[in-house]
Amino acid sequence: MKIGVYVCHCGINIAANVDVKAVAEYAKTLPNVVVAKDYVFMCSDPGQDLIKEDVEELGLDRVVVASCSPRMHEPTFRKAVQTKGMNAFLFEQANIREHCSWVHEDRESGTEKAKALVSAAVAKAALLKPLEVMEADVEPSALVVGGGIAGIHAAIDSANAGYKTYLLERDPSLGGHVAEMCKIFPNMDRAACLLIPKMTEVATHPNISVLTYSELIDVGGFIGNFDLKIKKKPRYVDPEKCTACGECAKVCPVKTDDGKAAIDMPYPFAVPRTYTINPELCLRFQEGEGDCSKCKDACPEGAVDFEQTEEEQELKIGAIVVATGYDEFDASLKPELRYDLYDNVITGVEFEKKLLEAEKTGKIEINGKEPKDVIFVQCVGSRDKNVGNEYCSRVCCMYTAKQATMVKDLIPDSNVTVCYIDVRAYGRGYEQFYENAQKKGVRYWRGNPAEVYKDDGKLVVRAENTLLGDPKEISADLVVLATGMTSKSDARELGNLLKVPQSGDRFFLEAHPKLGPVNTASDGVYIAGTCQGPKDIADTLAQASGAVMKALIPLCQGKVFIEPITSVVDEEICSGCHMCEKICVYDAPTFDEEKGVMTINSIVCKGCGSCGATCPSGAISMNHFRDQQLFAQINMLSS
Repeated sequence: MKIGVYVCHCGINIAANVDVKAVAEYAKTLPNVVVAKDYVFMCSDPGQDLIKEDVEELGLDRVVVASCSPRMHEPTFRKAVQTKGMNAFLFEQANIREHCSWVHEDRESGTEKAKALVSAAVAKAALLKPLEVMEADVEPSALVVGGGIAGIHAAIDSANAGYKTYLLERDPSLGGHVAEMCKIFPNMDRAACLLIPKMTEVATHPNISVLTYSELIDVGGFIGNFDLKIKKKPRYVDPEKCTACGECAKVCPVKTDDGKAAIDMPYPFAVPRTYTINPELCLRFQEGEGDCSKCKDACPEGAVDFEQTEEEQELKIGAIVVATGYDEFDASLKPELRYDLYDNVITGVEFEKKLLEAEKTGKIEINGKEPKDVIFVQCVGSRDKNVGNEYCSRVCCMYTAKQATMVKDLIPDSNVTVCYIDVRAYGRGYEQFYENAQKKGVRYWRGNPAEVYKDDGKLVVRAENTLLGDPKEISADLVVLATGMTSKSDARELGNLLKVPQSGDRFFLEAHPKLGPVNTASDGVYIAGTCQGPKDIADTLAQASGAVMKALIPLCQGKVFIEPITSVVDEEICSGCHMCEKICVYDAPTFDEEKGVMTINSIVCKGCGSCGATCPSGAISMNHFRDQQLFAQINMLSS
């Protein structure tokens, strides 16, 4: 056996605290090592050429590179040895940058540790076995989960690339949060002007199938070949017959506080443009409430159908983009702000609806009166350890500036105050937008509100001036709480279905914050928009396009290549106890009834090792990380 060892300086990243040449000289003394060299940057073309030349001229069987993290350059070196006919999995990498140089200031101890890691890598390399990358055909279609602005944008990009795309939305209509907005900062464009053309394009695109009022209930398979089950809820209205005339809603005896009927359409430009019955409100579906059929009797097209039932649909999909959005923070979790107690303490989302009405009527009214003193309270549910949300929601500063500006436009003689912790105007044109709000007379007061209470019929905001350290009380007719973003309430359930974990802030976790911002731990599943974390519309659309670009790679290739570093079962030892099946989150182990042992679906397996650690009989091991290979490393490190 002939092993070649190559030690990288990584400029001064490694060489600063590790004697690289000494490590290379030491490597020459290790068993089976026939050549050991050092170079400034092993990942560079000249560095890779050193390896290639030695593989060809010396007939190396194994190659070990001591450099940075395998996560960064293991694929680079695997390709290098593969070009010269060596199996890519006969390569081993030792991390002497992050594990040595970057964590040790003492050069001598850093060098000794690097030598130990190289010796362990050489010991493992001698026991490596050739492995072959697996291939699987790809279903040339994509699913986008979530029909908000991110999902709509992603579906259009995917469809325009020529692939069949399914857009799944659990609500009756597409649109998401943007459909509830009045104007969009910083250009103050109408939200509807941005959204309606995109919704129309989605509804009419030949490559897009819109599945509204539907939910994902089961996911099987793997990248390129996902098997999905989708539940379609009954609308109790036939969308093919409904003309959205509104006669049904007019006669409906049930009305909510915001004027919605039990049979209604979310907004005039809804897609699909059809009415839906809410069974939680409709008298017909309430026990003991009678047999109301007024909407059915009033419908001129006979579209109302109380006999509709839930349906299931199965799909075969190549890639999945998750764009499920966010939930608004529940302001009642801040009881000191009296959101639940006073009807003139409202959230920013609720105030957005008031502004939509004001666009039609020309005036803002709260309880029938025009508010003259308006206070906006920032960071409600964001940057707050007490409610478990330590992150900034990123959009609150700017949507408050927008709303405050609109108040000054509609009520020029109003007194508008913003209580803020810090103003974060990070996007293009945002700082100028914030400055323009101040020029219009919006007063920014750096204060941390302690409570809201009433005095003589008027709201009072008590806060601490965090610049001067003294308390202050400001009276108001209206208090608007700038509630932040939180993860969707059912994010965990969807994450479990798709095998996508959540981060500490409960948003979906990307594969890497820098190198894989739209990838997830589940191959073939990508994330976009605010399901991954708070962001504005511009960043949401950019990430949606990025996620689609990644999702289209396997669709364009027509094949997926799956690494063979997976679990394997020794059938002679396996007792068929099913413990590996219970622990695996990827559903890779299955029981072979005929043989009475567990088997591993290598295409689904992610090589995490949980099954091997759980197996009570030691029947499961990992390709490329077999027990004898790991024990060889341990022996070298402990000798």
